[in-house]
Amino acid sequence: MAIYVKWLGHASFKIKAENNIIYLDPYYEGEYDDKADLVLITHSHHDHCDLSKIGKIRKDGTLIVAPADCAPRIGGNVKCLEPGESLSSGNMTVKAVEAYNYKRFRSLGTPFHPRGLGVGYLMTIGDKTIYYAGDTDFIEEMRNLKDVYLALLPCGGTYTMDSPEAADAAVAIDPKFVIPMHPLDADLEEFKKMIEERSEIRVVLLEPDEQFEME
Repeated sequence: MAIYVKWLGHASFKIKAENNIIYLDPYYEGEYDDKADLVLITHSHHDHCDLSKIGKIRKDGTLIVAPADCAPRIGGNVKCLEPGESLSSGNMTVKAVEAYNYKRFRSLGTPFHPRGLGVGYLMTIGDKTIYYAGDTDFIEEMRNLKDVYLALLPCGGTYTMDSPEAADAAVAIDPKFVIPMHPLDADLEEFKKMIEERSEIRVVLLEPDEQFEME
């Protein structure tokens, strides 16, 4: 089964798998014409939980998975998962995992993304698992992730891990492919080099609205 992963920009993706349309943190300008079967929201910040984009892609029956503090804002059919919890939808399984900062702070003692604010997701479609990290530092929990086919990792620094940390995370997770996201001013060619010189992982650099085919 072919799976198509399109980067819409920032941390936003659209995934097509058979007849399923999945959006991840829809926010950035891009192609949002297809209605969603599943929407995954990592946390409540406006660039990840954009109500206008959610409203545009929503249809009757769209399942939205989001942290509990997002649910009242979104309304309707929203499922909330804590890290370690999972649900199934058709041939897909979604599991929430930890995502948080311990190195990057809004002010003294206040991380941009404190533990408990948001999550990442492991999404298994058929026999392939996609790890969508969310806004996070390179956290110890990533070392326990197994059998990831594609990892979508932030690398821009400031609010998330920077490129060297994201490269370390990639090597620890050891997926077959990595696509960087939330790049800010990151040098993506250098990010690619840091990973591919140390591992057999292939780094896929996409332009906004460009897609990668998982076979």
